[in-house]
Amino acid sequence: MGGYKGGEIASKLAIESSKNYIINNFDQIKKERDQIIELIKNAIEYANMVVYEKSKEVPELVGMGTTIDVCLIYSNRIYIGHIGVEQLVKEGNITKEEAYNHPKKNMLTKALGCTAFVEPTVLVKGFMKGDILLMCTDGLTNMLKDDKICEIIKQNSEQASKELVKKANEQGGYDNITAVIIL
Repeated sequence: MGGYKGGEIASKLAIESSKNYIINNFDQIKKERDQIIELIKNAIEYANMVVYEKSKEVPELVGMGTTIDVCLIYSNRIYIGHIGVEQLVKEGNITKEEAYNHPKKNMLTKALGCTAFVEPTVLVKGFMKGDILLMCTDGLTNMLKDDKICEIIKQNSEQASKELVKKANEQGGYDNITAVIIL
């Protein structure tokens, strides 16, 4: 958000600051579910503060913001924290199928860096040997349906990230497309 330059800067700041926060604080916490959830929330809140403060320092960057997904795998659990992701579906306002064609499907209900405070959402799931996790942007899911994404991942999970981006671009690829596969 905030134009190409603002969005790119916000994204880079968010990635680096949240990653560094987790790296610098992971060893100091108890490795229990609630403490890891709190660590991820704090990392996202810290990233928000960094982006928000930068947007106030540089006039051209006023209003910049970004979505963020933070993924941490520890002790057969996956912890995913996010801001600005699929809120309308999660609240039950629209179905997953309606989301494909919803006129506000790309409208963010939350974004990192736009206000002084954010409320990250963190979910925890089991993650076992053989599980495959896809972390991606809506640039992918707006171009490819879930069944096509699964088909591509099952064909060759090692090369799926590249293939997903390629196929989404072939379908029009009008937004940034990111796909990361975690095996």
